[in-house]
Amino acid sequence: ISEPSSDTSKRAASMALKVPMLKLADGQSMPSLGFGCYKVGVVPGSAAGAADAPKPVPAKEVIADALGAGYRCFDCAQFYENEDVIGEALKASGIPRSEMYIISKVWTSNIFDGPEAVREQCKKTVKDLGCDYLDLYMIHWPVPGKHVEAYKVLAALQSEGLIRSIGVSNYTVEDLAELQAAGLPLPTVNQIEINPFLYRKKTIAHFEGLGIRLQAYRAMCNFGKTASLESEVVGGIASKHGRSASQILGRWCIQKGFQHIPKSEKRSRMEENAKLFDFELDAEDMDKLENLTTEKALETFKSTYQKCVVRDTPLEASKEGVKTEITID
Repeated sequence: ISEPSSDTSKRAASMALKVPMLKLADGQSMPSLGFGCYKVGVVPGSAAGAADAPKPVPAKEVIADALGAGYRCFDCAQFYENEDVIGEALKASGIPRSEMYIISKVWTSNIFDGPEAVREQCKKTVKDLGCDYLDLYMIHWPVPGKHVEAYKVLAALQSEGLIRSIGVSNYTVEDLAELQAAGLPLPTVNQIEINPFLYRKKTIAHFEGLGIRLQAYRAMCNFGKTASLESEVVGGIASKHGRSASQILGRWCIQKGFQHIPKSEKRSRMEENAKLFDFELDAEDMDKLENLTTEKALETFKSTYQKCVVRDTPLEASKEGVKTEITID
């Protein structure tokens, strides 16, 4: 990541945000705030609502603006279909690799295809992003009967220096138990949906009790919907602090000790989402946000999980191996 191009480097010319670092169990650290790259420049073909999605802003512009807003941590994935253009934007910025924290995830199709497909995808991701190594590489979904072997590849790639930290995404307590039963090193991170409306306390406590850091996606939009931002409880706390609903939800995430990875195409929103470190929610605020998760939300999580662990694999039709009993709360 070097050799700035004039247009992108102008947009990205700024100081990095000063954000607290989160210590990981392997001795590495990651920023508490990152930028989510899902639907940046590309809406993946199998994404929900892909057919009707509006044309996204070009990825190079979005990433240049995110860099300009001070973000230096980027949450990428094979599934997002945009790692090559994100790599071009990062290179064009001229910002040194050492100042970046780059995350990626291997998709279900490669996990199903086996260890060699996982290894090759990791190499492709590093090449596309032009980043030499990944700070954190993750299993995107625990594909039944396949994710343990895929995880072994991540451990090998870490020892080879291509990955600094290994993690998982969308893992339940039961999925983690399969890694433990295989005698594998624990992941440093589990990236799951976390917000006050899907706050799975038992699962979070289990992972944190083992020293595994939680990354929160959709911290501001439960199941991708805007109801979280429209909540009267969130709105009341926002009015009290003179902040936006998204800042309240982001601050909640930070105060809980989770990494927050908001995304937006708009520079002004990127800046707004990053202004989380100059105020605090008090005990009363946190208490109001503590018990907003409904049984319906937990059941929706369960059905989403059961669908997504086999998405884009030959198991999609049969649901073979999909867990029927999981810890949902």
